[in-house]
Amino acid sequence: MTNVKTKTWSYGRSSVGSRFFDIGNTVLMILICLITLYPLWYVACCSLSDPMQLTQHRGVLLAPLGITLHGYETVLGYKAIWKAYAVTLFEVIVGTSLNMLFTILFAFVLSRKNMMWHKLITILAVFTMYFSGGMIPTFLVVKAVGLYDSLWSLIIPGLISTYNAIILRTAFYSIPDELEESASLDGAGKLRILFQILVPIIQPSIAAVALFYAVGHWNEWTSALLYIRNPEYRPLQIVLRSILIQGENIEVTGGQDLQTELNNMLLKYCVIMVSTIPILIVYPFIQKYFTKGVMVGAVKG
Repeated sequence: MTNVKTKTWSYGRSSVGSRFFDIGNTVLMILICLITLYPLWYVACCSLSDPMQLTQHRGVLLAPLGITLHGYETVLGYKAIWKAYAVTLFEVIVGTSLNMLFTILFAFVLSRKNMMWHKLITILAVFTMYFSGGMIPTFLVVKAVGLYDSLWSLIIPGLISTYNAIILRTAFYSIPDELEESASLDGAGKLRILFQILVPIIQPSIAAVALFYAVGHWNEWTSALLYIRNPEYRPLQIVLRSILIQGENIEVTGGQDLQTELNNMLLKYCVIMVSTIPILIVYPFIQKYFTKGVMVGAVKG
């Protein structure tokens, strides 16, 4: 009887400790979310605020001050923004599609254990994760092959990420060999097995890697800074950098009075939001695959 009571008390104590841990963990996660989300909320409020009232405000900003859409009207009327959007969308859509195609093919090859020189190719692939030729040799190669000042210079040099290929390779490893053997006996070729049987099975990993590539292309600016000289080919992040850092004015006004400075400050906040909102809209539709996809690709190596 004593033992039973002791066990019951022990379970009860464990349950109370577990409850406290859950509460503490929830509070901590809420605080982290608030700390993470507040800068975005602050910029969103600033982009909708009257610039004169904004400069007079001190402390935490929880709501727009004197709501105005003047900044967004000006930004959306700026032709360079739309050109940059078109370039970035081309890079994201075409670049991510080519990234996924070649990464899937490469990962499939790495997952074939009976392939000739399998270990050597895997070692060489992993080697590139830690060592590279450097910025200047890469620039010289891009220029030598005729990609300089071309939109393809934003896509082809980074066509395959070894890290993403390893994730997909590990996901292919998790599929039973019997499934592929059965399809082969039915007369299916390698490409048919890959794209009609294996790829649908590892769809969560595919979605996670596609998100990695898409976000990478959306935020990419170093390649454009190095390889692009034609203003028509500038992606969104380069235009954003020009406005925020180099002080490129969206509005052309006659003087540099206080109102002009305030308007330029407002426009900078609006440009940040315009460049951020699209990727925030897309993310929730892929997020459900994100954790599962990465975990599937990390089960075994």
